[in-house]
Amino acid sequence: MAGAGVREFKRRIRSVKNTQQITKAMKMVAAAKLRRAQESAEASRPYTETLQGTLARLAAVSYDVKHPLLDKREDVRKVGYVIVTADRGLCGGYNTNIIRAAGQAIEDDERNTAAGVIAVGRKARDFYRKRGGLDAEFVNLGDNVSYADAREIAQYVMNAYENGELDEVYLVYARFINVIRQIPTITKLLPLETPEEEASESTRVIDYLYEPSAEEILLTLLPKYVGSQIYHAMLEGKASEFGARMTAMGNATENAGEIIGNLELAMNKARQAAITDEILDIVGGAEALKA
Repeated sequence: MAGAGVREFKRRIRSVKNTQQITKAMKMVAAAKLRRAQESAEASRPYTETLQGTLARLAAVSYDVKHPLLDKREDVRKVGYVIVTADRGLCGGYNTNIIRAAGQAIEDDERNTAAGVIAVGRKARDFYRKRGGLDAEFVNLGDNVSYADAREIAQYVMNAYENGELDEVYLVYARFINVIRQIPTITKLLPLETPEEEASESTRVIDYLYEPSAEEILLTLLPKYVGSQIYHAMLEGKASEFGARMTAMGNATENAGEIIGNLELAMNKARQAAITDEILDIVGGAEALKA
């Protein structure tokens, strides 16, 4: 029986070691992909901020500009949520935190409106497919974020808004801070609210000349702004996903090491107990022969 116990411990240790090798490999892969994703996310931030500043300056000099994406509806019947998650799991609470933030935003809306979900990533798709409210899905987009995919999502959202299917749209994603910190973020996507430019001495003295006109440039940039916001959210989300997966797999590798240590200790105790029992049997037999 003791031998069988030791063999069981060896089998369990071998199984945990195999799992540890997998988690260690996944951590290394996530770390390699994280660097590229982080660089892409950080590189997109200046572009997004510059585009916001440009829209602010154009809005300041453009009066009575009419565009469907700027129309604010008083009777809001349905609110759309573009939820950016991962296609895969094994990344800690990354997907759960985003879905929870979206659910909290839906619950906090006291206007008695319907909610529609545009899922970007299989985890959001699977969650809302079971619970209802899924309007569209964009899944299996790969680890390399493409602006073409973001533009396709943006086109769907803008069409739904212009057709009256959605009266407001919010973007839910994780903003990448570092490997162990990703902040669920919710931003209003539609109707577009042109960002206010911070007042400073430099902005007050500069007078821009626009060709063909500030109004036409503003109307051209508005759809691009929606696409850029979604693209930036997808880049931030991908960096956050890899950071969360790297942390989760690192923790799993360490936990596996602790389990292996505990199993080896228990196995050695079982082996020592078996040896002691055998010695006692031998001594007992010898004493019986003497008697």
